[in-house]
Amino acid sequence: MNHFPRKGSGSLNSWTDSSDSLSMDNFWLEVENIKESTELEQEESNLMEVKTPEEGEAEAEWLQDAGLSDLIGDHATENDNLVLLSTLTKTQTAAVQRRLDTYTQSRRKKNKQPVRDVRDIFGVAGSEVCYHLTSFYPSWQFPWAPLDFPSLLRGSGREELFNTETAYSEQAAILLKGSFQREFRRIKDESSLPKFKIPKGRLGVTKIGDLSPQDMKKIPTLALIELTALCDVLGLELKRNKAVKHKATETRLFGVSLSTLLENDQKLLPNTRVPLVLQALLSCLEKKGLDTEGILRVSGSQTRIKSLERKLESDFYAGLFHWDEVHQNDVSGLLKRFIRELPAPLLTAEYLSAFAAVQNIPDLKQRLQALNLLVLILPEPNRNTLKALLEFLRQVVSRERENKMNLWNVSTVIAPNLFMHKGLPNKIPEGKEKQLAEGAADVVRMMIHYQDMLWTISSFLVTQVRKLNESSSRKYQFYDRRIKNLLRKIHMDKDKAEKNCAEPSKIVKVQASLFLKDSLEVHLNNGTKAADVLRQFQKHLGQNGWSIKSTHSCIKFNGNLFYCLFFYPTGEHCLDPDTYLLDLYHVNPQAEWIIRQNPSFPRML
Repeated sequence: MNHFPRKGSGSLNSWTDSSDSLSMDNFWLEVENIKESTELEQEESNLMEVKTPEEGEAEAEWLQDAGLSDLIGDHATENDNLVLLSTLTKTQTAAVQRRLDTYTQSRRKKNKQPVRDVRDIFGVAGSEVCYHLTSFYPSWQFPWAPLDFPSLLRGSGREELFNTETAYSEQAAILLKGSFQREFRRIKDESSLPKFKIPKGRLGVTKIGDLSPQDMKKIPTLALIELTALCDVLGLELKRNKAVKHKATETRLFGVSLSTLLENDQKLLPNTRVPLVLQALLSCLEKKGLDTEGILRVSGSQTRIKSLERKLESDFYAGLFHWDEVHQNDVSGLLKRFIRELPAPLLTAEYLSAFAAVQNIPDLKQRLQALNLLVLILPEPNRNTLKALLEFLRQVVSRERENKMNLWNVSTVIAPNLFMHKGLPNKIPEGKEKQLAEGAADVVRMMIHYQDMLWTISSFLVTQVRKLNESSSRKYQFYDRRIKNLLRKIHMDKDKAEKNCAEPSKIVKVQASLFLKDSLEVHLNNGTKAADVLRQFQKHLGQNGWSIKSTHSCIKFNGNLFYCLFFYPTGEHCLDPDTYLLDLYHVNPQAEWIIRQNPSFPRML
C-alpha cells in the first residue's frame, strides 16, 4: 500500500504557516481510516505490479503512445501517422527529438542499428533542435491565433485570461525567455483563488464530447506530446510507470476494472459511460447526503461498510438493494472504498505520479495547463468516471453552509483515496510527507474548482486535429525521398487555400432530416453564429406546427437536446453556440452541416 505516514516532521516551505497543520488534519485522519480498513485484507488482495522501464524502453513506449513508433523502426515505412510530425510546434518537435536521441543512445549501447533522426524529417541543421521564440510555428498552423503577450502575464485583477490558442509549451518558453518570475503559492481560501476565463475565438470553445470519436482518438496522442514538451520547458521530468497486468476477480462490483464494469453495464443500459454502481452511490448521496454535516469526512462503521459491500455484490444488479436504509456516512464510505478498490488507480498507474508532480510547477496557470493535458490523456472510462466524481464533489462544496465541508476540507479527504493505491511503491522521501500531502490535496482542489476548464480541448489541439484530417485526406505518400518536402507542400497548399477564403458571405444547406424533408438554407455572413441557425431552425419548425422550447445554446424537443453540428471530412464536431460559421466555413468549405441530437450524454446515461 502506497501511503503517507501519520505526520511528517520535515521542514515546511515558505508558503505554509502555523495554521496549515490544522487544515491537514482531515487528510491524516483519512489516511488512518484507509489503513484501518485495509490492514485485514492486505494479505488476500491482488496487488498491482508496477515496473520502472529500462533505459530506452520508456522512450520507445513514449514514441509508440505518441503515434511515432515508425521513427524507431529499422527502416521507413509508408504510414499516415507521420502526418503528425507536420503539425508539431517547435517545443513539441524538441520533445520528440530528445526522446529519439535517448533511444538512439540506448540502441547503440546494445549494438543495434540506429533509428531515424527527426532532423531528417524536419530538415533542421545542427546537433540540436532549438527554440526560435520569434517564430513559433508555420503561419498556416494557427492562422487565427495571434499570440497575446499580455494575456500570458499574471495580472493584478481577479479574472485572468486562459490562453488556449497557443500551445502551452510555447507560452512557457516565452515566459522562460523573458525570465518572468513566478510566485509559488498555495491558497487555502477558495475565495482568494483567481478566476480564469477562456477567451472565445471566432471558432468558439470545444469541450470533451464535442468532437467525433474518430477525432477524439487523436487528442490523447497530441496531448501527450504537448505535456512532454511543457515539462521539458519547465525543467520537470515526466515519469510514467509501466503497469503490469494483474489477476483480479471479475465477478464483483468492487475491485473490478472500469472497462469490465462498463462492458457489463452496457448490456443492461446501452451508452452507459459511468459504472452504474458509482452512479447509484453518487445519486444516493446527492439525495440525502449533501446537507449532512461532515459528509465524506465522517467515516461510517467499517463493519457496516463491509457488510453493505457484500449486499451490493449480491443484490445490486437484481434491484434488491435498499438505498433508503443505508446511512449517508456509510454510503460515502462505500464511495471512497469503490475508488480505492479499483484494480488500477482512477488516475491510472501510468500517470498517477504525473498528476502528483503537478504540485511541483510553481505557476498556478501552468499547473492547470498540465492538469488539462493529463485529463485529455486519460482513457475514456477513467475520464468519464473522474468527471462524475468531480461534479459530485463540487455539489458538496456548494452546500458548505449546511455540511461544513469547504473546498479544502473536501480536497484533503478525497486526495488519499485518489493517490493511495495498493501495490504501488512507497517512495516518499523522509521529511517530505507533509509537503507531498499538501501538494496532493492541492491537485484535487484544483481539479474540483477548475473542472470546467480541465474538460476543455484547447484550440491549438483542435487545430492540430484539423491539420491531421486535412493532410490525411490529401493522401500524401511518405517515402524517404519525399518526407523532407512535406512541410513545403503543405505550406504551398495552405497559401492557395487562403487566397480563396475571403468570401464576405455564403449560403449553405443545413440538414435536419429528422424534422425536415428539405435542407434549410442559411445565409452566412461575418456575424452569423451557430445559435442563429438554431433560432432559424426553431422558427421554421414553429411554422410547421412543432411544439419546441429553446435556449441560447440548444433546442429542446421531447426532452432531447439538439445542436448544430459541423462535420469534418472524417468526423463531426458539436459546435459552441457562439461559433462564427463563416469563419468555420472558410476553414473547411467541403464539410457538411447538420442539426441532430447532441452526441454527449449526461452523467447518468
